[in-house]
This record gives sequence, structure tokens and C-alpha cells, in this order.
Amino acid sequence: MKIVAHLHPQHASYNQIREAAIQAEEMGFDGIYNWDHFYPLYGEPDGEHFEAWTMLASWAEVTSKVEIGCLVTCNSYRNPELLADMARTVDHISDGRLVLGIGSGWFERDYDEFGYEFGTAGSRLNDLRDALPRIETRMSKLNPPPKRKIPLLIGGGGEKKTLQYTARHADVWHFWWGDEWERKNGILEQWCAKVDRDPGDISRSVGVDTDKVEDWDALFTDLAAANVHEITLGTGGPDYKMDQMQRFLDWRDSL
Repeated sequence: MKIVAHLHPQHASYNQIREAAIQAEEMGFDGIYNWDHFYPLYGEPDGEHFEAWTMLASWAEVTSKVEIGCLVTCNSYRNPELLADMARTVDHISDGRLVLGIGSGWFERDYDEFGYEFGTAGSRLNDLRDALPRIETRMSKLNPPPKRKIPLLIGGGGEKKTLQYTARHADVWHFWWGDEWERKNGILEQWCAKVDRDPGDISRSVGVDTDKVEDWDALFTDLAAANVHEITLGTGGPDYKMDQMQRFLDWRDSL
């Protein structure tokens, strides 16, 4: 079981974000993730915000044990070959600790402000479909290669496309824990059967909102029964609050 701190890179100075990443490692988290946006997703819409991948390079230097990654990279913002090279480079800086999280993108303001074509949900998913094999091909050509086979995490629950791409390409599937999780997991398993993939080869990562937990014992029982492999816990700036997250670290250590 991995417990990951999802540090939202908004409403904080970079010094505060860096200190939160260092604190997460010192607390014993297994990983730290950011997200790939250009503006805050909640709170003051024009508040402080920082870019994801340059941040990952910094985290690779200031930490030494935790896995690092983006939950998730927007496929629209970078050429697939460039993204593969960026991932390989950050993987080397971190000595093999990168997780490559990716999704099709959805936050229209990012696209409009930075000059990307927003298109439609379908067109963005088709772009992701085309990008994934390009990323894999470029990764195989890079010299030197990554320090390890970089785990590919796909986030989302689209039943016709996203879960199909997950079955075909991903090492990790991420989705929110809740009423829909079991049904979406079943659809992923159906896609695995269609593409001849062992569903056991894909780790399950779930996001949990600690503010909405009413019965901690029941939550931990349900997560263990669902064979979840990773739990992500989000917090935003300026004061990154990780007190509730300690419950998950204690539970992990008791397993």
C-alpha cells in the first residue's frame, strides 16, 4: 500500500511548496504528486500558481526516497516525444523515482490563456490515444534510457476510451474513491479481457477526500477489501495541511 501526498501547486510561494514536499518525505509518504495546470482550480482564480514539470525537476533534487509525478500531465500541452524526453530526464534526476501520470485534459482556461486548441472531449481523448504509443516509442529510443521502466499512470473513468487506453498502456489506473469506483473498476477489467491484458498488471490508485470521511474504520476496511494499491490525499496552499493524512500513514504501517 502506497500513500501519496497530492500537493496542489497553487496559492503558495514556491518555497512553501518545496517545504511541503520535503515534509511529506520526512513524514513517510511513499510519493508526492502535483498537477498540470496553469491557474488555480479553486479559491482565487488568479492566485499564485506554478508549472508542474519544472517543479518535478526541483522535487527530484530536494527529495531522495519518495516517488514523484504529476496527477496528471495534460497530454495537450507538450509534444509526446518531448514529454517522453522530459520524463526520462526527471527520472534520471530523481534516480528512478518518476511516475508518468497522464490524461487528456479538461480545464478550458488553461487552453484559452496559453493558446492551445481546446477542441472537444472526444478530440482530446483521440489525441491521447495517438500520443501514448509515440511516448512509448520515443522512450525506447532515448540514450541513456530511463533508470527503470517508468510507470505510466492514466487518470480518469471514461468508459469507452480512457479505460480502454488504461487497459492497453497503463501500469497504474487512478480514479476517485466513491460510489462509482467499483463499477468503473469492473469496466476496466472488461477492457483488459478484450485486449488480452491481465488486470492484475495494473495497480489501482484512488483519490480520497479526507474532509468527507465519516467512518475511518469502514473506509480502511473497504479500501483493503478492494485491493487498492495506492491512495492519494490532496492539500493546497498556502498552508499545506497534512494532519489528517497521518491517519493513512499509521494505517499503512499497521498492515
